Amino acid sequence: MSIPAVPVPMESPRAPWYRRLPVVSHFNKSVGLQRGMLVAGLILTGLFVLTALFAPLLAPYGFSQLSDADGNFPTQQAPGGKHLLGTTVGGYDVLSRVIWGAQTAILVIVVAVAMSIVIGVVLGLVSGYLGGWLDRILVVIADAVYAFPSLLVAIVMAIVISGGQSSLIGGIFAAGTAITLVFIPQYFRVIRAETVRLKAEPFVESAKVVGASNIRIMTRHIYRNATRTLPLIFTLNASEAILTLAGLGFLGFGIEPSSAAEWGFDLNKALADTTSGIWWTGLFPGLAIVLTVVGLTLVGESINDLNDPRLRGRKSTGGSSPAPVATAANATEMGGL
Repeated sequence: MSIPAVPVPMESPRAPWYRRLPVVSHFNKSVGLQRGMLVAGLILTGLFVLTALFAPLLAPYGFSQLSDADGNFPTQQAPGGKHLLGTTVGGYDVLSRVIWGAQTAILVIVVAVAMSIVIGVVLGLVSGYLGGWLDRILVVIADAVYAFPSLLVAIVMAIVISGGQSSLIGGIFAAGTAITLVFIPQYFRVIRAETVRLKAEPFVESAKVVGASNIRIMTRHIYRNATRTLPLIFTLNASEAILTLAGLGFLGFGIEPSSAAEWGFDLNKALADTTSGIWWTGLFPGLAIVLTVVGLTLVGESINDLNDPRLRGRKSTGGSSPAPVATAANATEMGGL
């Protein structure tokens, strides 16, 4: 007696492009605690981005404003009244400085991460694919830079580029370049390792057989597969960029206060206030740094967990296991019994 062949279900159509975006696709795969971490990170990161974008509308005063129609601002005023988060020893409004500081931070992140991604990806592709003496030289240089403390490298670069302090554009460029030099080895090592693995794959060998050039192979075949981990590295590096920028400002190598608001600089000026019981000048800039870094880190760690099938949670099926779906191979075997 022959067993009738089991019909093989058709594959579902390809998901729309917006469902394949990095964060959206990870949200759809998340469940339970993983989804909670991702949502919390997205909320904190979204607040940071929206605050930076709408800083001119949200901030009650300018980042360097010291007076209004009623006269000069009082110094070290406690939170309340016209100054919801108080004022600093220099007479700056704390709330305005915190809001404008978000705009400075996101500008530095964009400059630093964009530059490091472009340079790191290009060097990683060339080094991993071509190999040889060029690969050995680039690996040695990347390892040498990676071995130094990131903040120390950023301080040296900030001194070389801007002499320690500069205007808004100069300060952002100096801080971005300093942070870029720290991040390039990370992107280089990740992309190089993926390129070395991918260039031995059959589809690369097939491209060589049909006469594709090295540039076409690197840009059309290897690049798309080697850069899948970039969203994860971007989120983690964005949080590190904020800490590095705050460290530069705290040590006095950041942006001048009359040119832009910067959280690290405000923390530096708040050190003397703590002994006098003035807590608000240091609490709110520090809280802004912590919440922003926590949000970006939660997003990055959630993406990392969801990329690993061993760490990815499984959605509940209500206690009942789904019926096994017959594959094409099983259907063929059953039809031949």
